[in-house]
Amino acid sequence: MTKTILITGATDGIGLLTAKKLSGQGHTVLLHGRSAEKLSASAAEVGGTPQTYRADLSQLDEVAALAEALRIDHSQIDVVINNAGVLKLPDPRTEAGLDARFVVNTLAPYLLVQLLLPVLPKAGRVVNLSSAAQAPVDVAALRGNGTLDDMAAYAQSKLAITIWTQEMARAHQDGPLFIAVNPGSLLASKMVKEGFGVAGNDLSIGADILCRAALSEDFSKASGKYFDNDIGGFNEPHSAAADADHVAAVMAAIQELVSQNRAD
Repeated sequence: MTKTILITGATDGIGLLTAKKLSGQGHTVLLHGRSAEKLSASAAEVGGTPQTYRADLSQLDEVAALAEALRIDHSQIDVVINNAGVLKLPDPRTEAGLDARFVVNTLAPYLLVQLLLPVLPKAGRVVNLSSAAQAPVDVAALRGNGTLDDMAAYAQSKLAITIWTQEMARAHQDGPLFIAVNPGSLLASKMVKEGFGVAGNDLSIGADILCRAALSEDFSKASGKYFDNDIGGFNEPHSAAADADHVAAVMAAIQELVSQNRAD
């Protein structure tokens, strides 16, 4: 059975390759990107009839507008792959005074999923891009108070999305599924090339596991779990994800920061 699958950050790297693979399997692919020009080029590269949606995920009002457009166009979205992410930015502070690494990597996907829940079926899946780089969250920095270097902000944002993945799974035990995935370390994405100055490993390593997480029966009982593609199996995330006080503080901050952008 073919699915309708939304992929954020689908104009290059793992997101684009995942879109190509899923479209090639006959699924309806919805492509998100920040640039209309890149979206048009990506749609042509993906082939078929993908629909495109432009939004700057560092602006939560644009995330809310994206969700509204998707809900207008689609009565059901079977899978959401929250792939978009940032590491290095010339100025990481948004107009709202938040760290854009947290906004794009953690808050935007949380808000997007919250607003898409009405069109996500119980058998649907949310696949969140985590990372092997995880660190306890400086909740003050998450709230916009304080400055973090690139890797600290990235690692903390990736633990934060892993935390909300497990908490959403607990809150929706009858579905949809919520799965956090480290697609593989140092893959040949634009982020890796710009952030680390290395060519990186084959992107198919990441795209293939995202396709599996989105569709495979292997993940049908994996809600709330963290899949580490560096070891090829499920693993425990950073121990801070099991610290009830830390989890509560992170979730409270996430919910408060996005609450003003809820538009059901």
